[in-house]
Amino acid sequence: QITTLINHKDKPKRSDKTLQAIQRVGQAVNLAVGRFVTVGEAIANENHELKEEMSVACIEARRAGETIAQLTDVASLDHPESDSHITIFTDKTGVVKAARLLLSSVTKVLVLADRIVIKQIITSRNKVLATMEQLEKVSSFQEFVQIFSQFGNEMVEFAHLTGDRQNDLKDEKKKARMAASRAVLEKCTMMLLTASKTCLRHPDCESARINKDGVFHRMRLALEQVIEIVTDSRPNGENEMAPISIYSGIKEFKNKVEGLRENLYFLSKENLSTMLEVILEHTEDFTDSAYTSHEHREHILELSKQAKMELEQLVSVWMQAQNQKTKDLMEDLEVAILKTCQCMNELKREVHSAATSLATDLLKYHTDHMVLKALKITGVEGNLEAVAEYTCKLSEQKEQLVEMCRLLRHVSGTEPLEITCIHAEDTFQVTGPQIISAAETLALHPSSKIAKENLEVFCEAWESQLSDMSLLLREINDVFEGRRGEKRVYLSLPRPGKHNSNLKTLKPVKLDTEEQAKIAKLGLELHLLTSDVDSETEKWEDQENEIVQHGQGMSSMAYSMYLFTRGEGLLKTTQDLFHQAEIFATEGTKLASALHALSDQVHNDDKPLLLLEAEKLISMCKQLQITAKASAQGKSATFTKVDACILKTRNVMTLLCQLLPLCCKLLRKNKAGNGCLKPAPPWKEDRLRTGTNARTPERRVDTFGIKSLENHVTNMTFLESK
Repeated sequence: QITTLINHKDKPKRSDKTLQAIQRVGQAVNLAVGRFVTVGEAIANENHELKEEMSVACIEARRAGETIAQLTDVASLDHPESDSHITIFTDKTGVVKAARLLLSSVTKVLVLADRIVIKQIITSRNKVLATMEQLEKVSSFQEFVQIFSQFGNEMVEFAHLTGDRQNDLKDEKKKARMAASRAVLEKCTMMLLTASKTCLRHPDCESARINKDGVFHRMRLALEQVIEIVTDSRPNGENEMAPISIYSGIKEFKNKVEGLRENLYFLSKENLSTMLEVILEHTEDFTDSAYTSHEHREHILELSKQAKMELEQLVSVWMQAQNQKTKDLMEDLEVAILKTCQCMNELKREVHSAATSLATDLLKYHTDHMVLKALKITGVEGNLEAVAEYTCKLSEQKEQLVEMCRLLRHVSGTEPLEITCIHAEDTFQVTGPQIISAAETLALHPSSKIAKENLEVFCEAWESQLSDMSLLLREINDVFEGRRGEKRVYLSLPRPGKHNSNLKTLKPVKLDTEEQAKIAKLGLELHLLTSDVDSETEKWEDQENEIVQHGQGMSSMAYSMYLFTRGEGLLKTTQDLFHQAEIFATEGTKLASALHALSDQVHNDDKPLLLLEAEKLISMCKQLQITAKASAQGKSATFTKVDACILKTRNVMTLLCQLLPLCCKLLRKNKAGNGCLKPAPPWKEDRLRTGTNARTPERRVDTFGIKSLENHVTNMTFLESK
């Protein structure tokens, strides 16, 4: 709108329509500034340390908005008595000055608001750290219960603040680092609970103390990294130096080589030689690894040697071309460039094959979790010698998996995936010793239920990270093959007059900025739930399973509804949203039918729970359909209906997050041969085949598990009795 005013061309003849349009734009700018400033002033009143700065910026913005409104008040120009009235036509420089002041003050308000958000996160982190210090010093269960309950609430607040910040980050690298840190905090919260309980039960046990100290240390590091990302700073002021991967090195090297076609003088031959040396040094991570196959090692060494030769030939022709640009020399240079790039592509392909082959073999080999199972059994038996033997095997497994992560980082293809590899490496490095200390504690106290529970928690974290690696490997292969996974958006837009009988009588409207602000929090909660559902559906090996298909469809529709709350996506009007809500409810009813079909196959112990959840889902979907079909006249009623639809969709998605792991668990039991499902009669084999091919979870959600954390806090009331 400001650009429209600034670019307005002065014409001798001005129609009434033009005058009215200019006035409307000026008034719209002033109103928008007024709403913006109201929010800024409210923030200022809540934050006294920045109140003065914020108030000054708000006053400047309001004054600039009013000036623009006055200068565009051109409706009275045709009346003689208004000849002395200054307008955009008589003082265009005034509009330019007001616009500059407005943009400057608005930017200042935004920067100050951002500082306040950062301060909120730092304050929240400080609360968590202070409570953690209290937790480390407690000596009784009763005191621990009280403090952990407070700690849980503070962690939930921290989770919400950092989740919002993660969504706002534009830098994908920072987003990945934030997700990794928040994932550590999520997993460590449960570890802290069981490790602390074990220490309280066995205060003189050294291995229990080591186990607990490790959890506290890791949580502090994760909290510190979150603050580094939020404040964009490093401790002691040093810059972050991320290790260069082979992929990124080859990409940069090829860009420089291909740049010689345009400019023969933009870099020196020494620069190019140094770049290749760095890449070949990194290939030593593969050739020196004990886990790289002989065949891959030989190929990498051959290609490294060939790369040096191709670069020597390229440099020779390049130097000649600098002295004499003949047609033959330029053709020779083009051939040398192509051969060098082809050699680098082959080297990239070979290291990718070496890393992914190793990862595939290791993940397949360790899927049975035999070492973890043996540690649990020998720990309960109190067999210290056997525990020592299996801890050695776990240490070997840890070294293999750490090496796998290091090699995968080189071929990950994108910075976010590189960070995920580094996070996985750290997780294996830390969790391995923690499992060992937990197993030693159990072996020393074989009858301790809490020591057994503690070992289970750390083993689950290890298994979860292995499952994450399967998904990470798939993503790395997708990048290598040029497939980049993007979230599907459900394309179920309404067609006027076809899907809804009262569609023609209702005027489709969009949410205005104020309404979007009101519904933003609810929309964000819906967004987080779609991430949770997506992570649950990714755990299913059989992606064609009917339950998975309905779950994925509902997640995509809910994501479209979230985008609507931001004024984005394919749902453009409120009527689009209501129609989407109807289809979402229908999809939920179909999912309930699939759950009924599954319940026919489970034993009596599991059947009531599954049927109860299915009936809940049917009831929620009916309520949503009734709300979506109800008529709403007027702006206020329409917004209330939008709010109700989003709220009820969120409730269905919350239930879906509980249903998917329940079904996955039942199917896993069946695959493990635990007799969870009854044998299906022959005529039902085809119908059930897709429902019984689940495997262990492949991925845990990257976002902070706020719901699971709240459950930990709620369950703390039962801790003393246990």
